[in-house]
Amino acid sequence: MPLQALTPATRNPKLHELPLIKASIRDHGFVDPVLVDERTGRSIAGHGRHEALVEMYEAGEPVPDGVLLDDDASWLLPVTRGWSSRTDAEADALIIKLNRITTQADWDRRMLAGMLEDLVTTDASLFDSLAYTDDEMENLLRSAPAEALGEEPALVLTPDLGDDTAFNDDGEGPHPITCPTCGDQFTPRRS
Repeated sequence: MPLQALTPATRNPKLHELPLIKASIRDHGFVDPVLVDERTGRSIAGHGRHEALVEMYEAGEPVPDGVLLDDDASWLLPVTRGWSSRTDAEADALIIKLNRITTQADWDRRMLAGMLEDLVTTDASLFDSLAYTDDEMENLLRSAPAEALGEEPALVLTPDLGDDTAFNDDGEGPHPITCPTCGDQFTPRRS
């Protein structure tokens, strides 16, 4: 479907991390088609991906993998068609549900830690593209079983001490941090 012909839903409460979406499209191509509601002719899922593509197109970026170029230089993107809402309320509910379902499930932390370990050791730029914060990584590694990380973990956490969160309430010194793999403790220090 032509990029400019795709009409977003009139209401979509989901906020999007457009820089991350655009970076993902640049890295991997456009791999997750937009879902169109046949009744309304509007998209029901994929608003962030659509908005990211519009920005990329308007900025004159090259055509990403997974997007075709029409004879008139328009971008053609894959869409999923065939589903029709019965009412506007059902369409609204599905917009919320499709965004909410993915945030409700947790991760298999052992498998996730192992996959992250593999990525950081085989392709650090792909690992970096996942945009995990140091706090997210620390929480994940603290909660993942130690054996998921192997004998010698390649993931090294450097605490961000800019906001004093690692320091005791009395300001006397930093809290020790325990390595989830070996159990050793270390104390973060200001540089």
